[in-house]
Amino acid sequence: MKILLLEDDLILNEIIEEHLLLQNHQITTVFTGIQAQDLLYSQKFDLLLLDVNVPLLNGFELLKELRQREILTPAIFLTSLNQIDDIEKGFKAGCDDYIRKPFELKELDIRINNIKRLFNLDSEELIEISKNLFFDKKNLLIKKENEQIHLAKKECEVLEYLINNSSKTVSIEELSLNVWAYEEAPISSTIRTYIKNLRKVLGEEYIINLRGVGYRFNKKWKKYILKIFITISWCIFYFDGVNCTALL
Repeated sequence: MKILLLEDDLILNEIIEEHLLLQNHQITTVFTGIQAQDLLYSQKFDLLLLDVNVPLLNGFELLKELRQREILTPAIFLTSLNQIDDIEKGFKAGCDDYIRKPFELKELDIRINNIKRLFNLDSEELIEISKNLFFDKKNLLIKKENEQIHLAKKECEVLEYLINNSSKTVSIEELSLNVWAYEEAPISSTIRTYIKNLRKVLGEEYIINLRGVGYRFNKKWKKYILKIFITISWCIFYFDGVNCTALL
């Protein structure tokens, strides 16, 4: 993973950097909030590791600003601020995890691996969309039964973002800010064309179009349809279809 580390303690910064390099991550280190801010508006990262009490711009304010701009890169705070109010403030700023100093490097590995699992950040693994449908991020492929369909790079990035944010509806603006974060953003019709192509490859049922709102990735649609079918069949058999919706 490509990780940005913001830590103003020189020794701790070096220790964390060396450890994560041994875990085969790509690490960029900075010591002030402004340095981090400059990089975050010019490069893309998979994960942010942020100290809070750093010079020029603290970690809470930095992350809050990123979230307001709908830059949703996963973030973990690494901080000596260990009061419950501090933790609450960190999560309100938009973090995905909060580690209190001092901490073991093994704990950091565990937390990073959990973020990788939650956000599908391990590019070496296939993402299973359904039983016979897989997304191969590394090779820009959709594997559909015995067929392999090549995707354009931006189509892959759009699909990956939708999958990683499948718990919510994603607007065109959010896609533009996060997939094209450091490039000239395309017009909205171009993004819609990418999504139209993805729906054609995957099947329209996997990317739901909520008109006027955005798009939602629907990974488990088949299980839900099966549940509806079984429930309705059961209701028809026993209750002649009465009040079936209460069981869905």
